[in-house]
Amino acid sequence: MSKIKRKHEDEGQSKPYKKKHWSLGLLDSMTDPDLIVEEDDLVTVIKDKYPKAKFHYLVLPKENITNLKRLNTSNIELLKHIHKCGEKIIKKAAGGRKIRLGYHAVASMSRLHLHAITQDFDSSCLKTKKHWNSFTTKFFVDSEGAMCVI
Repeated sequence: MSKIKRKHEDEGQSKPYKKKHWSLGLLDSMTDPDLIVEEDDLVTVIKDKYPKAKFHYLVLPKENITNLKRLNTSNIELLKHIHKCGEKIIKKAAGGRKIRLGYHAVASMSRLHLHAITQDFDSSCLKTKKHWNSFTTKFFVDSEGAMCVI
């Protein structure tokens, strides 16, 4: 017998599919071979599904850390590694463009992730003021600055 039940045994009707909340989408993206750029024992680097610039990558720790507020001094080495991986990927792709590495102060997605992004903001996914502001104001916390605050 299959472990996944497709029908209620007593009703014979299909069970409704329960979709995950969109804020958990990064967990699926971390295993999507079409998005994965690089990974090691500590992090997975993926292409952003909705890039806000010509080159936009996310570096996600494999450790389950939901956001910046959950970090403490024991995470400093991991943050340095995340920064180093993001910097390597974006510098290689950027071709001399200005780059930035950082976190959203209040992230919408439920997994800590570093944005490694070029500053050209050349993307059809950059549609609203909110998108622009999330990378050009204090809402975007510089990666090295985030390490200093912990």
